Amino acid sequence: MFKFRHFPNCWKTARVQPILKPGKDPTHPVSYRPISLLPTLSKLGEKLILNRYLTHATKLRLPITQQFGFTPQLSTTHQLLRVVEHINEGKNSNLATAAIFLDIAKAFDKVWIEGLIHKLIAYKFPQYIIEIIQSYLTNRNFTVLVKNSDSTPRKLQAGVPQGGILAL
Repeated sequence: MFKFRHFPNCWKTARVQPILKPGKDPTHPVSYRPISLLPTLSKLGEKLILNRYLTHATKLRLPITQQFGFTPQLSTTHQLLRVVEHINEGKNSNLATAAIFLDIAKAFDKVWIEGLIHKLIAYKFPQYIIEIIQSYLTNRNFTVLVKNSDSTPRKLQAGVPQGGILAL
């Protein structure tokens, strides 16, 4: 895989399992979270790519220290604790504290792959990592599981597989 800088095409077809969001109306398609079920070998390949990516990201001091989501040993819960800490510091010092929260709807579906590759180039990741990630993200297909039957395979036009190990 790394030698040829190519993620095998047979590992790029996701079986999308719609999962009903808690408390949502099951008759509305937007009430479902699409989870990509990927081949086991695909997940193994993703894990290998992620390890190489993280090795170089750490050397480049990425991600920034303020990012908690999608960072090993950190979570958005850690970031929430950090926000509470800042609020308490402001309160204890009699200072006003303001916060802005941003939630990007359907973030996995809207990842601009060319922009992501451009960022990897700009951050000077090794060429083989850029090429294998580009290979992983392009020419992907999916089927949707509906009532125990798979739909016809379709080409993924944008985004990254939600549920994949590389869903950074």
